[in-house]
Amino acid sequence: MSRLLINRLPGALLSMFISLATMPVLAATPAVGTLETVAELPIRPGNVTATRDGRVFATVHPLDKPSGVQLMEVTAPDRYRPWPDSRYQSDAANRSDERIDTPLGIAQDNKGRLWIIDMGLNLGKTRLWAFDIASGRLEHKIALPADIAPKGAFVQDLAVDAERGWVYLADIAPPALIALEIASGKAHRFAGHAALQADPKAIMQVDGTPTQFGGKPASVGVNPITLSKDGQTLYFGAMNGLTWYAVPTRHLRGGDDRATASAIRVVGKKPVSDGVATDDAGNHFFTNLNDNGIDILDRQGQLRPLVRDARLSWPDNAQFGPGSWLYMSVNQLHRTSAFTGGEDTGKPPYRVMRVWTGTIGNQRQ
Repeated sequence: MSRLLINRLPGALLSMFISLATMPVLAATPAVGTLETVAELPIRPGNVTATRDGRVFATVHPLDKPSGVQLMEVTAPDRYRPWPDSRYQSDAANRSDERIDTPLGIAQDNKGRLWIIDMGLNLGKTRLWAFDIASGRLEHKIALPADIAPKGAFVQDLAVDAERGWVYLADIAPPALIALEIASGKAHRFAGHAALQADPKAIMQVDGTPTQFGGKPASVGVNPITLSKDGQTLYFGAMNGLTWYAVPTRHLRGGDDRATASAIRVVGKKPVSDGVATDDAGNHFFTNLNDNGIDILDRQGQLRPLVRDARLSWPDNAQFGPGSWLYMSVNQLHRTSAFTGGEDTGKPPYRVMRVWTGTIGNQRQ
């Protein structure tokens, strides 16, 4: 419209035209299932988490080739930095109790802290670390006693309930759930239940090929765990499992194994998965290893695909970041030497990706 015609508009219409012309253009909401690459990296991200303001943190997978970095912040689409700084990173020459050893699980809480579970595969002890995200200051370092994380343990996933002061952990070797009180460091290990074990019918075939680990078909017990919005329910399942379970957290905290066992219930079906996120509405989002995708188990108990993409070659963990964006690490883990029994056949870049779920996400962080 020409300036002359605009100037001849009646006052009310002119005001409306100016208001419309100066309104900010809002970005279109992505379609559900939209998949984006956040970063492409030369080293394998283990598990990843993103803050509400867009900062992205990741552990470096212990099965990756040694890089001297265990915990990093992704600073650009192709760059990262050791986080909080190099003092906490380790290599074969400087391993100590003051440095991170072999972390995997990572999570945030609503007190602004970043938590990692350090399996200690080199040092021989499992430790839980918490850092203040704003400053990088170490807030907690808790060593798990030998009866909670025995020799050979592989404690790799965690869920944090900062309101009640508890952290829940999953150990795949042998399968167990652990409840740890932050203030005291006291913990209880729940093991031996059938729901924690791998399901022989859940065959792992990443990228369409039967997946081996240690020269045998991969068979992994309890791994992905999440919490309900109110912290009253822990959800869990085996990596090689097709069933998603729930148990009241009060039983795990109380240490009554009989009560815990009797309270376990089936929530629904799941795929062979390495990671899961539960949104505040009660929907569960699984990484689907066999189908290169993400699946959703909705509140009505229906399991369906959210996205399928060949780039999702071993989507490892999943956590909500800002809004409806679900972040995940994609690390070709099945191509590491531990799985191939020989050389590492992974081909960088390894990725941090995100998918738009269209749900309300997770506001507990």
